[in-house]
Amino acid sequence: MPLLQSFLDSSAIRQAKYDVPRRILSIWFVGNDRPYHYLDVPERVYEELADADSAGGYFNHRIRDHYDFVH
Repeated sequence: MPLLQSFLDSSAIRQAKYDVPRRILSIWFVGNDRPYHYLDVPERVYEELADADSAGGYFNHRIRDHYDFVH
């Protein structure tokens, strides 16, 4: 099963993983050892997060409050 992973140069997010077949974006925030799992996220959103100049800003505008999550 394809799993994509990025370690981000961000003051807010330290790591993101994307489970391609399940469309789950897992995000580890700085200072938190457990990830938040965002559900039914398109792969392009993960790619845009990984390429964003500001991962925290991208998260705030395009992920938070747009996708259900479990923690």
